[in-house]
Amino acid sequence: MLLSTIINKFRDSFFRTYKKNHLPGHIKALESMVRCRHEHGPHMLAHCSDHQCGKLAYIPHSCGHRNCPHCQNHESQQWLEGQLAKRLPCQYYLITFTLPGQLRDLAWKHQKTAYALMFGAVQELLKSFTNNDKKLGGSPGFTAILHTHSRTLDYHPHIHVVMPGASINRKTGLWKEKSGKFLFNHKALAKVFRAKVLQALVDNKLPVPHDCPKQWVVDCKDAGNGEKALVYLGRYLYRGVIREQDILHCKNGMVTFRYRHAKSGEDRTRTVKGEYFLYLLMLHVLPRGFRRARSYGFLHACSKKLLHLLQLVLRVAPWRTLVRNLKQRPAIICRACGAAMVITATRISRPRVLPAVLYQQAKPEALPM
Repeated sequence: MLLSTIINKFRDSFFRTYKKNHLPGHIKALESMVRCRHEHGPHMLAHCSDHQCGKLAYIPHSCGHRNCPHCQNHESQQWLEGQLAKRLPCQYYLITFTLPGQLRDLAWKHQKTAYALMFGAVQELLKSFTNNDKKLGGSPGFTAILHTHSRTLDYHPHIHVVMPGASINRKTGLWKEKSGKFLFNHKALAKVFRAKVLQALVDNKLPVPHDCPKQWVVDCKDAGNGEKALVYLGRYLYRGVIREQDILHCKNGMVTFRYRHAKSGEDRTRTVKGEYFLYLLMLHVLPRGFRRARSYGFLHACSKKLLHLLQLVLRVAPWRTLVRNLKQRPAIICRACGAAMVITATRISRPRVLPAVLYQQAKPEALPM
């Protein structure tokens, strides 16, 4: 089922029903996704690199919105390859910090502030725990990613952290590793995370709900070499929260979509009203300019020299070499001769009459964003 069809059908009723809940960013997101690769929208002009062929092609432009299920597949793959290139030969852990249900309404109303406070609390907590740990006792490196959705698309803000069980002492240069099922005690992590978030809310003069629970949920488990955890986290980093293949049908004003149940692992379906389905999608549109993924410590972008040195000492493939070999964007192929095409203009209108011009509908993954 095409997402653009659902947007065109239920957009007006969504704005009427949820006029108090939608934001300007939601309007832009819906307008971008409904025009993505549309024949009547902006186009790119490309010409064949073979001079003997010389064919032209008008290609529908992608919207490039980070919530669009069609766009930024290439960027997502490049991010994943870049993160995999930074891996070190040690055990990795996946830590999940979840905001309790009593604070989600506050987080929704103050998204930019609340999300930033969550990132700040996680950063301070993990640095403190690593520095005070008997086996580590140094500076950590980790990657944190904000997810705001559950598998059923409900609002469920939480931060996933992929963290190597190792540390570096920046004064002595000593590298220490830690192994086992758990990196830190999850109850201790939850207790400190709760204290830091609540203190940050008070410092920013945000109201703390009177029914805020005393026990929060933090999960910490072994992630092997970190590859599967990074693949899982990067799945929705640059794309929407649902694939078009999972939107099964739209009938009688109801939309049915498929999701995978967390505990059983089986596919299940959920049916909601069309306007509520759009509301579920818009719940996860982040504030403009807000970064969903952040790296800290020796995995930070400013620590490239330190990371390169660690990889040399630990005898793994240098990060710089792997980054240079990142997968390039697929070329647009001419349908007439099979040669690669060169884009000469972007975001232009397609002429109504196309004499002797080849109109090419390129594959989504082959289009530049």
